[in-house]
Amino acid sequence: MTASVPNTATHAEMANAIRFLSMDAIEKAKSGHPGMPMGMADVATVLFTRFMKFDAKSPKWADRDRFVLSAGHGSMLLYALGYLTGYDDLDIEQIKNFRQLGYRTAGHPEFGHVSNADTTTGPLGQGITNAVGFALAEAMQAARYGAGIANHYTYVIAGDGCLMEGISQEAITLAGHLKLNKMIVLWDDNHICIDGDTALSTSDDQCARFAAAGWATTKIDGHDPEQIASAIEAARNADKPTLIACRTVIGKGAPNKCGSEKVHGAPLGADEIKAARDAANWPYEPFVIPDHVLAAWRAAGSRGAVERQAWEGRLSTLAAAVKAEFSRTQEGRLPDGWQAAVQAFKAKISAEQPKVATRKASQDALEVLTAAIPEMIGGSADLTHSNLTNTKACAPSIAAGAYAGRYIHYGIREHGMAAVMNGLALHGGFIPYGGTFLIFANYLWPALRMSALMEQRVLYVLTHDSIGLGEDGPTHQPIETIAALRATPNTLVFRPADAVETMEAYEVALLNHKGPSCFALSRQNLPTLRTTHTSDNLTAKGAYVLVEADGKRQVTLLATGSEVSLALEARKLLAAKGVQAAVVSMPCWELFDRQSKEYRAEVLGEGCVRVAVEALTTFGWERYVGLDGAVIGMTGYGASAPADKLYAHFGITADAVADAALARL
Repeated sequence: MTASVPNTATHAEMANAIRFLSMDAIEKAKSGHPGMPMGMADVATVLFTRFMKFDAKSPKWADRDRFVLSAGHGSMLLYALGYLTGYDDLDIEQIKNFRQLGYRTAGHPEFGHVSNADTTTGPLGQGITNAVGFALAEAMQAARYGAGIANHYTYVIAGDGCLMEGISQEAITLAGHLKLNKMIVLWDDNHICIDGDTALSTSDDQCARFAAAGWATTKIDGHDPEQIASAIEAARNADKPTLIACRTVIGKGAPNKCGSEKVHGAPLGADEIKAARDAANWPYEPFVIPDHVLAAWRAAGSRGAVERQAWEGRLSTLAAAVKAEFSRTQEGRLPDGWQAAVQAFKAKISAEQPKVATRKASQDALEVLTAAIPEMIGGSADLTHSNLTNTKACAPSIAAGAYAGRYIHYGIREHGMAAVMNGLALHGGFIPYGGTFLIFANYLWPALRMSALMEQRVLYVLTHDSIGLGEDGPTHQPIETIAALRATPNTLVFRPADAVETMEAYEVALLNHKGPSCFALSRQNLPTLRTTHTSDNLTAKGAYVLVEADGKRQVTLLATGSEVSLALEARKLLAAKGVQAAVVSMPCWELFDRQSKEYRAEVLGEGCVRVAVEALTTFGWERYVGLDGAVIGMTGYGASAPADKLYAHFGITADAVADAALARL
């Protein structure tokens, strides 16, 4: 007689499905972190079966709850949940090939690889900070479209490592200040890190820390499903973000290794997995989930379809223009006609020829763009009046309980700002830009790197771009920073020479859906160099001949930003000595490198001397000037003095450029 298949599954069975999929996949890969998925299996089971609003068959539904596995090393938790709940791109073959080349189940969850990864996590602290961006985006959309269209929670599973990283403080203080009450953090409070007990390195009272930052906090047994459910329910009704400290046993279910660092970052081994199966009365072969358990999980994955359909009905009743605007912004499409505003701005600049710092040119461009593109959201890391990132269209500023504005005061939290902007971009509906000094890109670079890795359209406004910032001195003069940004894959770095190039750089950045853009902008005033209007975006080519030689070209002078004007002066000095030189403005190396070989050769000039000038590190310019060329720039740190004194002191002058060219003829 064949035994009947039970039509229900217990909580323990459903949690054990996560545990054994995680154990088996990590064992087969001989690589991974089983402890966290096993320890947080009970919390995840309660969250996904009782609370999470999602539909596995419609993974990008705009009003779904967001789930961030900030402790990304425990990626098998996310992959197991995806398979069990029925995401199409996470079948059992993906689970069996965890961490293998060509499969979506990477060592840390990656956005765009699996559809249930709302963000890429792995670098600890990034996920919890992305989540602030998700929660803020939800609040902003609710203010614009109403709770019938935007009404979802952001849940985070974070570990001790996430909370130890400094960026977490930036995240929790900003979330608490803004009262983002739909952000709920489930802390895997297992007292274990890779080195051993967390007491080796920390004695923080995390609940007190979060409470001081304006959060609600509670402590629970992370293996008691009813305590878990009660805590989540209370958090959903709180008027502030909530931390739930889930006291757990790392590697729960592994009878001999649980509770220690031995289960943190290494496979359990065949003997321990067999012992775990015996202890849990789990007689199934590796990667086999019994039918009744899988059916219960699949039901959890599909129950959100009813809510999704109701939401689609509400969306359909919106006024046609409002519905179209929501859909357009959610899909990342720019509004019709915005480029006409770009052309009008360029024509006006070429006609009026103002002498302004490119940070001011950036503000002028942003005034035009934010008026034309309502999804642009501005901000600054407490440098608004230096970065000049505020515009009339972005007023008023966002504040706790008031989320209809378009400007965010991030405070002195550069790293947090960048990671929050990633969350805003990933959520959908917004294009974030945020400002700080270029030197402090060093503070936010890990999050900028994630913008690039995830191919997110995030705009970094980085002012005070060279020794030209002057008296603040070498601590603030970003000698090497732009080289690091240029070395970052999938990142566009613009250093415009005037207001026309500045607007063109923004146009390129907004059209770029596949990565971040950085704008290195001057403190000092620069003349307008593009005095004849052209509808072509010359900056989009990365480099172009600004002024050609009067006769046969003997010298090519290459420059970016404020030094393009200096190169033009050097050209005059060379002409006085009978030497014909062309000046090439090179606002974006990355775009120039994408051009055809023929175009690059035409711009750089073949068979002539090449001299580059930039008031930053000389590193990298050799690829353009060649072994016989020269680079005028910085080989050490700067000094405190007015800008003109610094340029003369460090030999970054028109005379030095001309002399370098003459010495090589």
